[in-house]
Amino acid sequence: MTATIVSPTLRTTSTSRLITLAAGCFWGVEKVFVKQFADQGMVDIKVGYANGIPSISEIDYKRVCSGETQFAEAVQISYEPSKLPVGDILDIFFRMHDPTTLNSQGPDNGTQYRSVVMAHSDDDAILARAVKERIQKEYYPNHQIVTFIEPIKVWYDAEDYHQEYLKKHPTGYECPSHFIRTKPKV
Repeated sequence: MTATIVSPTLRTTSTSRLITLAAGCFWGVEKVFVKQFADQGMVDIKVGYANGIPSISEIDYKRVCSGETQFAEAVQISYEPSKLPVGDILDIFFRMHDPTTLNSQGPDNGTQYRSVVMAHSDDDAILARAVKERIQKEYYPNHQIVTFIEPIKVWYDAEDYHQEYLKKHPTGYECPSHFIRTKPKV
């Protein structure tokens, strides 16, 4: 596998933009975004490993799960901004997992399950901070959101068997924390 900041297998267009997000086990994150945006301007989505120790070049699922690499399980999304504003993606991101838990989602624990927005532009980072602030007030007034907002630094595609995993294996493991919240956390 080769390190980049953009998945070499992600479909893009001349007008599409990118965002990389981590919110726990990438299988469930991918499933939520596909269900939400597949017909609304999402061009493509890939699962992979992002923003770990850059000097580590041998990345695979087992090594990432060990925690030694500090890579996060993440999704990289290609989208058409004229049809799907990044603010809509970020809104679902903050509501589809629990951004108040540090390095964990449901029963999944470790830095690979941390909550992170990895922006591909300064404008997206600014917007991510604004959405985070709004979600903090609306959904988590009594719990601190711990989501990191940082630039994308390094990306590796996950192994082929992880791509569209829950589509290929509908009864496979799905983190119970991946659902779209409609009311504040109490």
